[in-house]
Amino acid sequence: MAHSATATLQTAQFNRVAELARFFPEATPVRIPVQIEVRNNSRNGGGALQESTIIEFGTSREVLFSCSTHLEFGDVVHLRNVDGSLDTEASVVAVQYQPGRILVAARFLNSVPNWIVKS
Repeated sequence: MAHSATATLQTAQFNRVAELARFFPEATPVRIPVQIEVRNNSRNGGGALQESTIIEFGTSREVLFSCSTHLEFGDVVHLRNVDGSLDTEASVVAVQYQPGRILVAARFLNSVPNWIVKS
């Protein structure tokens, strides 16, 4: 029964991020687990916040995901996947607040070649 609830929650989060992805015509579903870190966030006393999440959609320049960390336009997040093939920073360019989750679009600060490949 717990697996069913988890799958339903993940599907709901994906659908919410999909709504945000409408504003990014090049966005492709990717489902990449990442660790996000927000450093020197004035809302947390200047410390670092970390959270595991999933990049649900991506373009060659942006990533879209949901999180519980309070992010705002212009915040810089560090993104890293498990094998380190994605290890970069991105600036938040769009935020939608939902009950219990925040939907985020962030644009890479530097070029990240070949991080997303369309077939």
